[in-house]
Amino acid sequence: MDNIYILMIVALAMLAVADLIVGVSNDAVNFLNSAIGSKAVSFKSIMIIASLGVAAGAIFSSGLMEVARKGIFVPAEFHFDEIMIIFMSVMITDILLLDFFNTMGMPTSTTVSIVFELLGAAVCVALIKIGTNDAETMADLGKYINTQKALQIIMGILLSVVVAFSIGALVQYVTRLLITFNFKQKAKWVGALFGGIALMSILYFIVIKGIKGTSYASLIVDQNLGGKPLTLSGFIDTNLFPIASIGLLSLSIISYVLISFLKVDIYKIIIIAGTFALALAFAGNDLVNFIGVPIAAWASYNEWIASGIPANEFSMAVLGKKAETPTLLLLAAGVIMVLTLWFSTKAKDVVKTSIDLSRQGEGSERFKANALSRGIVRSIISIGEGLSAIAPEKFKAFTDRQFDQTQVPVTTLPEDAPAFDTVRAAVNLMVAGVLISIATSMKLPLSTTYVTFMVAMGTSLADRAWGSESAVYRVAGVLNVIGGWFFTAFSAFTAAAILAFLIHLGGPAVIAVLLFVAVFLLVRNSLNYRKKTISVKQDESLLKAESSSVQGVMDESAGNIKSFVNRSSKIYAGAIDGLATYDLAALKKNRKGIDRINNEVEELRDNIFYFIKNLEDSSVSASNFYINILGYLQDISQSIEYVSKASHKHVNNNHRKLRFNQIKDLKEIQGLLETFYSEIKDVFDKKDFDKINTIILEKQDLFDFLTDKINKQVERTRNEEDSPKNTTLYFGLLLETKDLITATMNLLTTYKDERRK
Repeated sequence: MDNIYILMIVALAMLAVADLIVGVSNDAVNFLNSAIGSKAVSFKSIMIIASLGVAAGAIFSSGLMEVARKGIFVPAEFHFDEIMIIFMSVMITDILLLDFFNTMGMPTSTTVSIVFELLGAAVCVALIKIGTNDAETMADLGKYINTQKALQIIMGILLSVVVAFSIGALVQYVTRLLITFNFKQKAKWVGALFGGIALMSILYFIVIKGIKGTSYASLIVDQNLGGKPLTLSGFIDTNLFPIASIGLLSLSIISYVLISFLKVDIYKIIIIAGTFALALAFAGNDLVNFIGVPIAAWASYNEWIASGIPANEFSMAVLGKKAETPTLLLLAAGVIMVLTLWFSTKAKDVVKTSIDLSRQGEGSERFKANALSRGIVRSIISIGEGLSAIAPEKFKAFTDRQFDQTQVPVTTLPEDAPAFDTVRAAVNLMVAGVLISIATSMKLPLSTTYVTFMVAMGTSLADRAWGSESAVYRVAGVLNVIGGWFFTAFSAFTAAAILAFLIHLGGPAVIAVLLFVAVFLLVRNSLNYRKKTISVKQDESLLKAESSSVQGVMDESAGNIKSFVNRSSKIYAGAIDGLATYDLAALKKNRKGIDRINNEVEELRDNIFYFIKNLEDSSVSASNFYINILGYLQDISQSIEYVSKASHKHVNNNHRKLRFNQIKDLKEIQGLLETFYSEIKDVFDKKDFDKINTIILEKQDLFDFLTDKINKQVERTRNEEDSPKNTTLYFGLLLETKDLITATMNLLTTYKDERRK
């Protein structure tokens, strides 16, 4: 039986490595979003800085490992075999839950997940113990769970949402009032003072304050102080004001020298320092979430082996003692985290979600508006109008001047433009770093994801990034993310409890099955994600028009037309094939393709404003051409959408299969349409635009063919057809195909006419 615990320790070690990988993929958003969003420095430089911060922060996390040992449950009330059940169920649940969120590209909290997993598993095992003890009832659950500490952690996590959002908004509002969007034109001393405050905050709370979370805090700095040695931590507390004052003055002077004489952008320096500091704070605060449980399990195993007592009798009171994590293990964990940071593609998706929601400019929105987001926006607008009515006119005029973004002309939205400026990025990093570091120094596992995300949302709100064009979508996005956080807590508690119960019932066999399922799901999700990523890269996505000349717009539109007809042909063929074989899964998958096309067309239409703004004065006529092209692309996508959705609906509702003759006719139409679109693609591939006339002449032949099929179906309906649903679907597909051909011909005619000008 002893061997099973050795195998469990090995499994937990492997799960720890996997958890580090999926955890960092999720939490990279915490320290990368500000630097990447502002594009202050190159991506490679950002990654190097963050890697150094993560590696250094790993060393500062030892003090927080006690959360996994005694922060949630009372270890003395459990035996070794029960503790191992708790730890195993927690790690399996944690990996699967975080991987799910990573695959969805949604940031969630590793702290919340580990806390509620420990709580769920511990509650389950405690209830099992209570159920087998006639002397105990549900009222005794409190003696097994460290309710006071657990409540403190949970309340701290939830409170961090409000605090981070409020402080982020307040600091950004005050900063923007003083510095404005045209901050590069402000006096040098303004930037120097801001640099001094920001850098001092970062250095104090991350470097100095962070020392209190480690064993270095107990170092003796003075042996002769009234007979009582003075530790490094005590020295800092005693001399807090002088250290802060000297640091602020020194860093302000250094900032002024850098700005005035070396012509250094101080905001970039703040972003570099802040990224390093936030990465350090992340590793110091969140490493417990990934390896705290396996390390606690290893310590438990060593104590149990040394005791010689049976596993079901050995009390785990030893976990209640203070313990230091070996530095070598922390460094190894840091290396894995750094490697994950460099090579995880899922991390980039999670970062993108946060950046999109805090973006200053308008653009395509990932999230759809809903009734709740609309209601919140309307309420805030009403409150804002009420406050505006009572605010002094001079103050309103002053704030409008300070928040005037026209001071920095922005007429385009190129793909390489930053999501927000360096001032906001600096505030994000400074505020988030301070909040996280305070919690770390108090050995309270704060959710770094909640803090950094809500700080970013607060600063974007204060910066008026959520304007009338985007507010409902941004609020909907924030609500989706926060809703995901609550889902994390509920699912983590429930899943860990269920797994703990299953392991209790089935023992080693269930553990083996659960590990197999976990590995299978991780591999499957990874392969599906990679396949999806490759598919997106290989697929010819529609590109926004960025040219400012007529010829440039023509060339870009040619590429979009070629891509569009090629993908439309595949979707049409997929719908007919799925209908012919009555394959619901294929039809469902086919609908995703049309959803992507519709979203891309919508993005192009959203970009029309910036496209027109970017045109040269001599090329304004290109706007009519571009708008017409987009209109016909949308007409084509609507026709393809009808064909795809109508086919899916027919099969999904289990309606009667189409007749053989109907399928035969549709396959013939599909073949003709495929040839038709292939000719168009060939024209734009070879840029042989003279052949467009020949293709346009094929319109009547295609129409005649479709008309013939319609007449045949009319005859079948009168004589032999007995399915109204089949008839409706068949006629709908033929008529929509005619509309599809008409829109395509209009597209080609518009392009041909523009080339002749």
